[in-house]
Amino acid sequence: MATVIYTLDALTALVCTILLFRAYLRGRYRLLLWSSICFAGLTLNNILLVLDKILLPEIDLSPWRSAAALVAMAILLYGMIWDSE
Repeated sequence: MATVIYTLDALTALVCTILLFRAYLRGRYRLLLWSSICFAGLTLNNILLVLDKILLPEIDLSPWRSAAALVAMAILLYGMIWDSE
């Protein structure tokens, strides 16, 4: 059951990334760009979660997962602070 949930979580983040990037290409609002980059990082975080918990349980990938989430959130924070109009 955990496999299904982790996989659906990763797919949901991927779909959000794609939709946000498509919206950015249509409207060219920079906040959509920063949000799509953030969700790309969160997608990477979720893929690492699947690898960590399901496919490679003997290898601890939690530092890499945390780093991916931190970078993704930092990018979104940067975009919200410095590109606000």
